[in-house]
Amino acid sequence: MEVAGGADVCDAIAQFSRRRQRGVCVLSGAGTVANVALRQPSAPGGAVVALHGRFEILSLTGTFLPGPAPPGSTGLTVYLAGGQGQVVGGSVVGSLVAAGPVMVIASTFANATYERLPLEDEDEGSGPPMAHDPLMAGGMPPNNGHLGGGGDGFPWAPHSRAPY
Repeated sequence: MEVAGGADVCDAIAQFSRRRQRGVCVLSGAGTVANVALRQPSAPGGAVVALHGRFEILSLTGTFLPGPAPPGSTGLTVYLAGGQGQVVGGSVVGSLVAAGPVMVIASTFANATYERLPLEDEDEGSGPPMAHDPLMAGGMPPNNGHLGGGGDGFPWAPHSRAPY
């Protein structure tokens, strides 16, 4: 995804999630931002820090779920580099304005739902492992007489790769 300069990165991703009714898992981001508000875990009481000026994104991660999702299940964490090499980061609690185009790498999920774990009284999966699944039964998967199995490091892989 590309977030245009001047737009709030967090708001843009949240709107995308709501409009498309998809869950979004932000994997990384690149670009520059300005006018950043972060909650830093090391600050007393988790104080909010407002940063002014331009910062380069070093790391950008987070999740967004379409409604209804409880607060705290959606949001971004960002680490930024300042002009003098200082690094600052935390949870985005206010603005995260793109100073130029910001590229966001994300996975999206249809039918994303919020689940509270551990699940209790669930009929599926509550019994013993399935006997026909060698991994779930605690055994090793058969390698059909081949050392190394599928050629990609997984002995249960059905097809071998051609050597390079």
